[in-house]
Amino acid sequence: MINSKSQTADIRWVVSSYSNDHGGDCVEVALAGTPGIAVRDTKDRTGGTARVSAQAWTAFLGAATTGGFAPADAS
Repeated sequence: MINSKSQTADIRWVVSSYSNDHGGDCVEVALAGTPGIAVRDTKDRTGGTARVSAQAWTAFLGAATTGGFAPADAS
């Protein structure tokens, strides 16, 4: 987890295409050197930032786009 503004000052963030002016659960991502991808909450840009490897990010996107995550148990 990255919390320092100095660690993210030079990163070019890209807002999710699903973000809008109505709130919601949106993220921003950026290429961030090693380990590869930085992710943060669009609604809390000063909060923590997570970094994951490019391989982990690719696996996450693959699972997210193919329904690889089971829905939360509603019971």
